[in-house]
Amino acid sequence: MKRFYTSVTVVAVAEGQWGVELDGRSIKTPARNPLVLPTRRLAEAVTAEWEAQGDKVDPRSMPLTGLANAAIDRVTPNPASFAAGLARYGESDLLCYRADEPPELVARQRAEWDPLLDWARGRYDIAFEVISGIIHRPQPPATVARLADTVAGREPFTLAALSPLVTISGSLLIPLALAEDAIGPDAAFDAAHLDELWQAARWGEDQLALEAREARRRDFKAAARFLTLLRSPSAGTSGR
Repeated sequence: MKRFYTSVTVVAVAEGQWGVELDGRSIKTPARNPLVLPTRRLAEAVTAEWEAQGDKVDPRSMPLTGLANAAIDRVTPNPASFAAGLARYGESDLLCYRADEPPELVARQRAEWDPLLDWARGRYDIAFEVISGIIHRPQPPATVARLADTVAGREPFTLAALSPLVTISGSLLIPLALAEDAIGPDAAFDAAHLDELWQAARWGEDQLALEAREARRRDFKAAARFLTLLRSPSAGTSGR
């Protein structure tokens, strides 16, 4: 749509709550809820997205605004149900399904994925069933329950950010490691796309596949940045 505003400002709504105004009017979500954000850092980043618009407003260029809208309109009404949907990825996590050949790919998966599983084992005191092939093998019930509790304990804005991270990666463990600073965004994305990147390096890159992967990378990194902006500037890491 055509740009309909001139100024964009951050406003304090309440203690620990921030809004964004366009020409003095508060932004609403698509469901007409107030766009109220939990940190000033996130509010400033959302403001920057609106300020960066040209003659037309393109929602595709405002991923942080989109995630905030999702947190308010989609997650907040029923966070338990939303969290349960994400937690199901822990039942068949990408990291637990390995190639049985060629040896080079097997070794690369072991080198990049085993440290993430080791981190999760230590962080959550859980065990995993790791198999070769794609036939489903259930994870231990205690592992599934522990991961479900971990996700259920997150607030709506964190759940909204975890959603694209989980669906893009096909993993629950990689986004949890990312959320707790056990891995960086680029390394997390590459770990999730290890097989695809290995095939491209071996056989050559398909241009359409490359463009699709880079689009996913942009969405992945935007969600990772959203997580970072939810923290106060003085907040330490919680996943070490």
